[in-house]
Amino acid sequence: MQIFKNGVTPSMKGPADWFTGDVRIDFLFQKQEATRAAGALVTFEPGARTAWHTHPAGQTLIVESGLGWVQREGGPIEEIRPGDVVYFEPNEKHWHGASDKKAMSHIAIQEEVDGSAVTWLEKVSDEQYAAQ
Repeated sequence: MQIFKNGVTPSMKGPADWFTGDVRIDFLFQKQEATRAAGALVTFEPGARTAWHTHPAGQTLIVESGLGWVQREGGPIEEIRPGDVVYFEPNEKHWHGASDKKAMSHIAIQEEVDGSAVTWLEKVSDEQYAAQ
């Protein structure tokens, strides 16, 4: 058994290559020797969002607070609220983030395949983001 104490791992600013706007990442659990999954609490300030990306084994988001938006390639922007759970299929191109006026936090869970959990792509443009 291992207990990962709260406060041991510092918060991390979301890298500018992967995010637009102010984003904070708090890692909850990392992949272990016998597992493939990792999870983090990700907090997006209003207007902040991920770049387009895919996950080889899919991704699950559990919305904790605020108001957010998600979009898969070719689909509409959809609103997400606390308690909502979003699942993106393996290799489904998508983005997620806060709404334009309210912050949003979600737990993001994804698994590694061949040493990779995510492929980052181009940024979501302001025009794409505003296409609500």
